[in-house]
Amino acid sequence: MISSHSLVLYKGQPAMVQEEAGGKYTIIYCSRLPSAGGKPPQFSTQKVRDKDIFLFFEKTDGNKNLLPSLLSMEVSQTEATELVEPLYELLSGEDDAFSTEISFNDLCDYGGMSSPEQCWKLYISLKSTFFFQQEPDSLQFIPRIQEDIVKLQEKSLAKGKEEEIRKDFLQRLRNRQLNLPADYQMMQDVEALALGKTEKSRTMKDAGLAETPEKAHKLLLDTGVWTVFKNPYPARWGLSMQSATERLASPPEEERVQLDQVAYAIDNAWSADPDDAIAYDGQFVWVHIADPASSVLPDTPIDISARHRGSTLYIPEGAARMLAEESLEDYALGLTESSRALSFKIKLDEAGAIQNCDVLKTLVRVQRFTYEEVDEKKESPEFAPLFEIARKNEARRLKNGAVSITLPEVHISVCGEHIDIQPSQHWESSDLVREFMLLAGEAAARFAFKNNIPFPFVSQERPDLPSDPPPGLAGQYRLRRCMRSRSVGVTPMQHAGLGLGMYSQVTSPLRRYSDLVAHQQLRAFIDGRPLLDKDKVLERISAGDASASAAIRAERNSNLHWTLVYLTMNPQWTGDAVVVEIRGKQAYCLIPSLAQETLLTPRAQVQINQVLQVRAGNISMAGLTVTFQEV
Repeated sequence: MISSHSLVLYKGQPAMVQEEAGGKYTIIYCSRLPSAGGKPPQFSTQKVRDKDIFLFFEKTDGNKNLLPSLLSMEVSQTEATELVEPLYELLSGEDDAFSTEISFNDLCDYGGMSSPEQCWKLYISLKSTFFFQQEPDSLQFIPRIQEDIVKLQEKSLAKGKEEEIRKDFLQRLRNRQLNLPADYQMMQDVEALALGKTEKSRTMKDAGLAETPEKAHKLLLDTGVWTVFKNPYPARWGLSMQSATERLASPPEEERVQLDQVAYAIDNAWSADPDDAIAYDGQFVWVHIADPASSVLPDTPIDISARHRGSTLYIPEGAARMLAEESLEDYALGLTESSRALSFKIKLDEAGAIQNCDVLKTLVRVQRFTYEEVDEKKESPEFAPLFEIARKNEARRLKNGAVSITLPEVHISVCGEHIDIQPSQHWESSDLVREFMLLAGEAAARFAFKNNIPFPFVSQERPDLPSDPPPGLAGQYRLRRCMRSRSVGVTPMQHAGLGLGMYSQVTSPLRRYSDLVAHQQLRAFIDGRPLLDKDKVLERISAGDASASAAIRAERNSNLHWTLVYLTMNPQWTGDAVVVEIRGKQAYCLIPSLAQETLLTPRAQVQINQVLQVRAGNISMAGLTVTFQEV
């Protein structure tokens, strides 16, 4: 039994025994040393078992202030070596010294240690040198062989050198004067944090900086590890900037309806993955969609990969495709003489509403056109009927409460260090294509509902629209603020924003995973194969939609990033800002040429839709913010 007032080792620190009762000891230990400001030491008590403590000095005078004096004791490496090495030489002269345990009390006796301070000094000296090895959970020590001592000393020297190197690095880091590229190795954990690959950074912590992706981004810029041309946002949202690599199998040989009529794939001039084409044969509206679901079956590796991506990622640097780029030739429309498609054959009534829809596997001849080319041909015999169908469908939707919103958009492209921001031109043929895609989405939803096919339906609650919105951009902005979020589920519901009773997205299976799931279900139904049930469809579209949402955020962040880079490179830039909302003394503005929004404090009173000249200032690349000021 350990006597009261004896010193014991508890969790590697000195403590004093107060009493023993019921097989447990009550000990007191110093939980806080006295501070330079004059605060006294703080003591705490704890009940412990016999196996949790180790006696190292018996029967002190009971003065608890001995504990903080022991804890504050410092012993240099030279002192420790001078104290322990003679004991080692004395004991290692015995034949069995290297296999015999020696108690701490015996070491104190050998060294002539007779006070608590001397014994504690010996203990911390034993711990800071390599002559003796302490046995686990005891105060027993064994002398090490000379070879092991030398190895441990060399390792300690190397560690000390590493610590010195790191200390010098941290000083350079605080001064923002790194030696690159040599120091890059030590900044890799900072880069991992900035890219969202980890939530911690030892380097940031050691430098006394907050461990956030934004702070890491700023540090990488400040030290020159990154330039402003580094876009971290796809990686930060967990997305790859490389397209899928596993190529789809060649389209299977299967029975398809051969269509003689030419269909038209209409898109931007820079589009490389046409996946829809439209036609009208005088009786039926045809919407032809790329057919990758012919070879991408549910739960195959390519399907799972597409689910994880959710959609093709479009950023100014280029596209990271949901499906392999090498598969475009086989599955995109209009890249070969005859294209395989999943086609929606739609019968409209006199009012332009959908009367009936068939879904067919087809072979179709597709001609590609740009929006500009079709606008020039809108009165031609080929395209005039298509425009008429589109106008009638839009009128029908607007009559049913559809909300049409047009806000400025831009197209941002990046090539090396050249950034180009061009306002997106509005083409009438873009509206034409939109209406045909909406017809296909509505027809697919009705077809699935009629045939009891578990299907991804898209819905949107009716917005609470203002009774008298202002004209111009201010009115469009106010309408957008009223819109509700869309929902994707397996129950058909109204899509109020589009003015449709039910709706599904089916026109981009090369680019959107939920569209691919819809095609898989439609093809399974046509072929008479088992369908995925509602729970499995919901599980898949929920996973794909979550990934697609991450892609949307990454695209928005990337667009803003490159806009800020553009403004940084063009400090003399000025542009128009249109006042869309007045908030007290501040004005909320849209900047059409950049497709950006900002809150300004105008120099004078302004009116809704008034145009102000602004310039950019206080750009934070890491914070992804910019302050615009009136010129």
